[in-house]
Amino acid sequence: MQWKNESEVSANDLVAAAILAPSSHNTQPWIFRVTPEGLELIADRTRALPVNDPDDRELVISCGAALFNLRVAAAERGLRAHVATLPDGDKPDLLATVHLEPHGDAASSLSGLAQAIPERRTYRKKFEERGVGEGQIHALQDAAEEEGCFFLHVIDRGLRARIAQLVSEGDSIQWSRRSWRRELAAWMHPRRKGDGLAVPVLAAPFARTAIRTFDMGGGNAAKDQELAEESPLLVVLGTGSDRETDWVAAGQALERVLLTATSRGLQASYLNQPVQVPALRSELADETSLRFPQVVLRLGYPEAKLEAAPRRSVEEVLERPDDGLDRPQS
Repeated sequence: MQWKNESEVSANDLVAAAILAPSSHNTQPWIFRVTPEGLELIADRTRALPVNDPDDRELVISCGAALFNLRVAAAERGLRAHVATLPDGDKPDLLATVHLEPHGDAASSLSGLAQAIPERRTYRKKFEERGVGEGQIHALQDAAEEEGCFFLHVIDRGLRARIAQLVSEGDSIQWSRRSWRRELAAWMHPRRKGDGLAVPVLAAPFARTAIRTFDMGGGNAAKDQELAEESPLLVVLGTGSDRETDWVAAGQALERVLLTATSRGLQASYLNQPVQVPALRSELADETSLRFPQVVLRLGYPEAKLEAAPRRSVEEVLERPDDGLDRPQS
């Protein structure tokens, strides 16, 4: 199978899997462009969150997660993906080029994760009370380290309590900022829109108004602190430096951990407040001895199956050289 001979079908299939990756506020900040050798991954900074994510760190992490899904989908279809991260300094939005070629069984460990892609959810509810076994934890750690990231399983009760406190402080700081609440409200959409934080059509205007108007930090801080303290598994992913290449790597490590977890019956959600507030991120680094914490995860066994978050169509994010679409320049 040669990519250039079947790019139309394969591009649709690969991108359909890639766009099921998680992203901050479900912004889906990615564009994929077909090339003769494979695909390019481009950051769509028109979908950035300048208040929540002023440096586009989480935007790039989200794109990294989509890149990992693409690699998995390629492996499932008998293709090896050769990835070059930030290959052109003159094109800062071009996060990666993916050259595709046939392979044998070299990527079988990736293809085994393909079935988990549509089953992964962001599970914000309480988990079942049962713990996560050591075998499961080692598999998640191996997944993160395979993508070049540090994996800290928070065992110490004192450290867990301290991280939970930082989560609570982050909630209070973020919710106290009107600009942050306005940005959050702007991404609360009816499900039919295909992105953002889905809310019922009739409730959407009232929900947005309430979020913009009221500081709900106290209630959210208490709830999220409890979730952090009671989660069966609390994990921090980190990197040795804090460049865009590290953020892409963190996104790939995150998605490999999430898909590995999903394939083993686990689900996850995020407690990223301590890495979104700069002062708290420094404190988290000191507490965990991770130089640059990137993601805080809670994992466990879900009590219910959730509906998938809405997604834009492949056609909205896939660019072909001759489609004439007006896309952000890279």
